[in-house]
Amino acid sequence: MAAPRRRAPGQLLLLLLALLPRMWGAEAGHIRYSIPEELEKGSFVGNIAKDLRLQPGELAERGVRIVSRGRSQLFSLSPRSGGLVTAGRIDREELCAQSARCLVTFNILVEDKLSLYPVEVEIVDINDNAPRFLKEDWEVKIPENAALSSRFVLMEVYDPDVGMNSLQSFKLSSNSHFSVDVQSQAHGLKYPELVLEHTLDREEEAVHHLVLTAMDGGDPVRTGVARILVTVLDVNDNAPAFTQTVYRVSVPENLPVGTPVLSVNATDQDEGVHAEITYSFVKITEKISQIFCLDVLTGEISTSATLDYENSNFYELDVEARDQSGLQDRAKVFITVLDVNDNVPEVVVTSGSRTIAENAPPGTVIALFQVYDKDSELNGLVTCSISGSLPFELEESVDNYYRIVTNTVLDREKVSFYNITVVATDKGAPSLSTEKIISLNVADINDNPPIFSRPSYSVYVPENNPRGISIFSLSALDPDSQENAQVIYSLAEDTIQGAPLSSYVSINSNTGVLYALRSFDYEQFRDLQLLVTARDSGNPPLSSNVSLSLFVLDQNDNTPEILYPTLPTDGSTGVELTPRSAEPGYLVTKVVAVDKDSGQNAWLSYRLLKASEPGLFSVGLHTGEVRTARALLDRDALKQSLVVAVQDHGQPPLSATVTLTVAVANSIPDILADLSRLDPPHNDDASGLTLYLVVAVAAVSCIFFTFVIALLVFRLWRWHKSRLLKPARGGLSSVPPSHFMGIDGVQAFLQTYSHEVSLTADSRKSHLIFPQPNYAHTLISQEGCEKNGPLLIQEDSSGCKEEDSFVQVKLLLLLLKTRQENVKISLTSEGRKEGRKEGREGRRKEEEKKEKKQARERR
Repeated sequence: MAAPRRRAPGQLLLLLLALLPRMWGAEAGHIRYSIPEELEKGSFVGNIAKDLRLQPGELAERGVRIVSRGRSQLFSLSPRSGGLVTAGRIDREELCAQSARCLVTFNILVEDKLSLYPVEVEIVDINDNAPRFLKEDWEVKIPENAALSSRFVLMEVYDPDVGMNSLQSFKLSSNSHFSVDVQSQAHGLKYPELVLEHTLDREEEAVHHLVLTAMDGGDPVRTGVARILVTVLDVNDNAPAFTQTVYRVSVPENLPVGTPVLSVNATDQDEGVHAEITYSFVKITEKISQIFCLDVLTGEISTSATLDYENSNFYELDVEARDQSGLQDRAKVFITVLDVNDNVPEVVVTSGSRTIAENAPPGTVIALFQVYDKDSELNGLVTCSISGSLPFELEESVDNYYRIVTNTVLDREKVSFYNITVVATDKGAPSLSTEKIISLNVADINDNPPIFSRPSYSVYVPENNPRGISIFSLSALDPDSQENAQVIYSLAEDTIQGAPLSSYVSINSNTGVLYALRSFDYEQFRDLQLLVTARDSGNPPLSSNVSLSLFVLDQNDNTPEILYPTLPTDGSTGVELTPRSAEPGYLVTKVVAVDKDSGQNAWLSYRLLKASEPGLFSVGLHTGEVRTARALLDRDALKQSLVVAVQDHGQPPLSATVTLTVAVANSIPDILADLSRLDPPHNDDASGLTLYLVVAVAAVSCIFFTFVIALLVFRLWRWHKSRLLKPARGGLSSVPPSHFMGIDGVQAFLQTYSHEVSLTADSRKSHLIFPQPNYAHTLISQEGCEKNGPLLIQEDSSGCKEEDSFVQVKLLLLLLKTRQENVKISLTSEGRKEGRKEGREGRRKEEEKKEKKQARERR
C-alpha cells in the first residue's frame, strides 16, 4: 500500500515554485503552460486573456471558449480574471502513464472571429506514488548445486512516477548467502535480481526468508516491501533454455479473437520429470493478460481480445519456461500491432448559423467544423469536400478545421433550404468516408413585387346584372414569404359619365374579387377601363399594376320599333294604293323597323301574320318589302287588310306588329267607282283544265302509235332483204333466217318507253312531259334456236317453223293495241306511281310466258 502523502519543507518549496505558471512562449501561434499534477480544482494555470491580447471582460462578450476533442475538459476559463484554471484534480499517471513528458493540448476558440489558438499545458510529475511489487510474497526455488553468482529474477516493481520520483534502488535484508542487483531494461524499467553469493547446502538450511525493499528518489523517499521465500531444491543439473532469447512478430489490429500469434519453445536436456516444461507469463500487467493468453504446455500465444492499434500499438511480454524442479529460462516477446483502416473519419461541427439572409454577401461564413481520424499515417489523413453544385465552398483552417462560406448571392425564391453534405474521406486502402449534413435556411427579404398571371384582363358582364354580384376574380402571386407575400388589391380612382368609378365597381382588398355596385345598361355605356394595383405588405412595399377591360354584353331587352308606316295622329287610317294592273312582285310598300339592341338581338325578320286575301301579297323576310304574290283579278276585293309582324332574333325573341290597308285601284277616283260595282269573280279554270287534259292524251297516243309502226316496217324490210341474199336449199330451207324482232323483244323494247303527263290543279296551264326513251335494252338478233330464250326465228333442221314468224307478227300487232290502251295519264304523283307498278306487273307476266315457251321448245 502506498504511504500517506506527506510533504517535506523542501518539497513544499518546489511545489510553490511549480505553482507559479509560466508560459514558454507562443512559437508558431502556440500558447504553452506548465503546472504540477494533483492541483486543487480552480487552481490558476495561466493568464489566457493577456496571452490573447484581450481584456478579462471580453472573454464572454467575444465568445471565447475551450474546444477539445475526445476527452473530458481538464481546464476551464475564468471570465472574471481572464485566466485558465483547472476543472478538477489532474493525475499525471492516469493521463500520461509513464511517458517522459505529459502534454495536454486543446484549442481556444474566439467565436466572433471564428479564430483558433492552440494551447499546450505540461503536467509536471510529483512524487505521489510509492514503488509497488506485483506480489508481496514471492517464492524462489534454488537448487543446492547452484553456481556462485547465479542470478534469480524477482518480481517486477512498478512506480507510476517518472524521473527521480520513480524507482531508483533496492535493499535486501541482511543474510549470508544472497545479495540484490538492479537491472534496467531498454525502456528504462528496473527490476531486481537475487544473486547467490555463497554456496547453498540444503541439509544445512533448506529455507531462507528475505525481505526486499524498493526505494524511489523523491523527497521524501517512498518505499515498497516484499517478502521472499527461498527454497533450496535438490540437484537438477540442467534448466530449460529457449531457442530464442527474443521473439518478434507483427500482427494487424483486425486479427480475429483466438488467432495464434506465435509459439515460444524451450528445451531441457534432463530426462523424466526434470524435463517436463511449463510456460507462463511473467512481469505482465492485468491489461495485457486480458488481451493475450499462453498455452502452458505448448507455449502458443494467441489473442483473447480484440486488438486496437489506436489504444496500443506495441506489446512486450516476458515468457518463462520452468521444469518440474523449478529451473527456468525467460525470453522476450515483442508484438507490434499494425494499423488497419478501421475507423471512419469524424466530422464535428463546432459553430455555425442555421439561417442566413438571401442578400448575404459572398464570403459569409456558414459553419465551422473539424474532421479527424483515429487511424495513423495515410489511414488517418483526411480530405474534406462538399458538392460543387451548391453556392458554397470550403476554406481550410488550422488543425483540420474547415469553414463553409458562400461563393455567390443566394435567392430564396429559387432555393429556400439547403442540406449541405460534407464528405470526409481518408486515404487508407480501401478508403473510408463519412457524411455530415448541415442544414441551412435562407431567410426571405422583400425583393419581389406581386405578379399578375396576365398582362391585361377582359371581363364580359351581361347588362341588367344584379347589384353586388361578383363579376371577376384577380390573383397576383408574390414569390416572397409571410408578410412579404401578403397581397392587397385596390382600384385606381377615375370617373365615368361624371360619376366616380367607385360607384360602379369595387374590389375586395384581400381576395381580389371584383363586384358590380349597380346594374349596367348596354345602351348607356358598353365598356369600362380599370387599373388594378396589387401591393405586398413588405417593408418597403412593392407593387404592380394591370389593366382590366370590362365589357357590357347586350341582352334582348328592347322590342323592335316600327318607324314606317307610322300610326296617324288624327284618327284616320293610312292607305297604300296598288293598281289592278300590277304584275306579280309589284312593290306595294315597305315596313321599316329598328331595334335598340345590338348583334343578334337587333337582327329583324318580317312576316305576314294575317291577310284578308291569302296568297295575294308576300312580305320580304329580311327587307320588309310588301309585294304582290300574283296578278290582281277582278274578283279581288278593293280593300285589303294586312298584319305584318316584326321579330328580332334574341333569346327569347321580341316582336311588334303593324296593320296595313291596301287599296286596289289605279287612282283614288277609281277606288270610289269600284266600290259601287263589286261582282263576285267567275272561275273558269275547271273547263280550261279539262280541255288541256284531253288534248294532251290524244297527242301522246298518236306519237306513240306512229313510232311503233315505223319500227315494225324497218324490221320487216331488213328481214325481207336477208332472205333474198340466202341461197335456196329446197322447201322451207331456202327462206333466209329472219331478223324480225320476236314478241319478247318487242315487249322488252316497249317496257323501256313510257309517257308521263303532269297536270296541276292550281295552275292555269298544264305541263306535258315526254321523257326520252331508254335504249339500254335494245334488241339484238339471236344466233340460233338452240339458245335458251330466242328472240329471232330461224329455219333449220332443229324444228324451227316458218309459220311461227307470221304468228309473231299477229301477236305483235295485238300487243301494240293492248299497249296503247294501257297508257296512263297521271294527274297526281300517286297516279304516276300506280302506272309504274302496273308496268312492272306486266313485265313479270311477260317473263313468265317467255320461260314457258322456251320450256316447250326444249321438249
